[in-house]
Amino acid sequence: MAFTEQGVAMLSSVLNSRRTIAVNIQIIRIFTKLRPMFIDNTYLRLEVEKIKTKLDNQDKNMELVFQYLDELTEKKMNQKYAIE
Repeated sequence: MAFTEQGVAMLSSVLNSRRTIAVNIQIIRIFTKLRPMFIDNTYLRLEVEKIKTKLDNQDKNMELVFQYLDELTEKKMNQKYAIE
């Protein structure tokens, strides 16, 4: 079973034993500590995705440059053989 942070808070209003209150406090503390980690990971994941996108675009641009270089080289070779 799993509860959300709000579910644990609602559960603590129904269950009144010392043990359940202590457990619910610990669970809320864990949720409180986990929240920043999730936010940080989301930020890092987005940054990695941005970098991957830039690298993909860079790869495509490099392919285009090499394609143009191949075409220019081929064109130059054809001109050289046409003159001879």
